Amino acid sequence: MIHPTAIVHPGAVLAADVEIGPFAIIGEHVKIGRGTKVGASSVVEGWTEIGENNQIFHLTSVGAIPQDLKYKGEVTYLKIGNGNIIREFATIHLGTVTGDGETTIGNNNLFMAYCHVAHDCHIGNHVIMANGSTLAGHVTVEDFAILGGLSAVHQFARVGESVMLSGGAMLGQDALPYTVASGNRATSAGLNTVGLKRRNFSPEVISNIKKAYRLIIRSGLRLEDALRKVRSEIPLSPEIEHLLAFAEKSERGLCR
Repeated sequence: MIHPTAIVHPGAVLAADVEIGPFAIIGEHVKIGRGTKVGASSVVEGWTEIGENNQIFHLTSVGAIPQDLKYKGEVTYLKIGNGNIIREFATIHLGTVTGDGETTIGNNNLFMAYCHVAHDCHIGNHVIMANGSTLAGHVTVEDFAILGGLSAVHQFARVGESVMLSGGAMLGQDALPYTVASGNRATSAGLNTVGLKRRNFSPEVISNIKKAYRLIIRSGLRLEDALRKVRSEIPLSPEIEHLLAFAEKSERGLCR
């Protein structure tokens, strides 16, 4: 189902039921899985692999070369999973050889209009990026995070699981899982209790996450000491273990 005005390179690999809209351009090394739709005047290029049942709306740019002056045309990749929605004017770039060599996006994410995902970013599942939100290169966004409109994330920073990044926030450090971050430069604004309840976290788990949050973010302790107290004073559930592992791996420091 390719519109007669679309340009699809003979080398592209498209599943039988893929829809390509008017004036769209599909590059030589692109692979698109079944049920995916590409809207009018969109460009999908580079070594890009797109899974099944994605909706790519009109006027998007997917798989363009990185906005990185060190990039010299090397073969790098963009891999997109299943069930994603990419709205108008969104831009998603290939990886770089100085990074991981690929940009990756999981499943069931929503990228609203004018979002930007730069080179070597890694986005999990069920992430929402609201209008105009921007990721610099090498950013990691974990599952169920929400980035408010016009927010931005510094290169190499990480957005933890179920984080709510407020609209207009400028995140320069790592946002601890299950928290809210806001402001310029963003600081921690509490626990994302609404998001945790929507995910059906039990009251006991939420309570323990809150205790861990207070020790790590609010106590004023050195991070190493705070993590030690969490391990000794709070029951270790998968959620607490994930929170601790995230904090221990922080290279840019935590948003506190």
